Amino acid sequence: MSKKVGIVMGSDSDLPIVQKAVDMLKKFGVPYEVHVYSAHRTPTEAAEFAASARENGFGAIIAAAGMAAHLAGAIAARTTLPVIGIPCKSSNLDGLDALLSTVQMPTGIPVATVAINGAANAALIAIQILAVEDKALADKLDEKRAADAKAVLEKDAKIAAEING
Repeated sequence: MSKKVGIVMGSDSDLPIVQKAVDMLKKFGVPYEVHVYSAHRTPTEAAEFAASARENGFGAIIAAAGMAAHLAGAIAARTTLPVIGIPCKSSNLDGLDALLSTVQMPTGIPVATVAINGAANAALIAIQILAVEDKALADKLDEKRAADAKAVLEKDAKIAAEING
């Protein structure tokens, strides 16, 4: 059985953002679990999830949080699995506070960080991590890249025909 991706969000209000990661994982057929754990309000549960993630079959963890955004760091402090942080935009500072909280980790406790609200890319990074040892998953990534390139070239041809004559 392939490894799962854990998705943890600091609040259920982050679900519309996290849904993009869920959708991407579904598209690739990657198993996942989603949880709401707060670094501040449920630190014990968040720590227990992270500490037991490897033995529970996870290969990577995505952590989404806004504002203080300590969740990804709190998770990373309790596991050596790759942790991908999604800084979530909030009404304060347009998510810049969350971005800085997520990306500025101390040496030894890394968190890979995507753009503000960048859940689809967080899922793709998790998929790439799992694809290191899963050829079928790597092939699906290659197919997606080829399809994405084809779509751009089709748009180029359409625009060129309309504008360039």
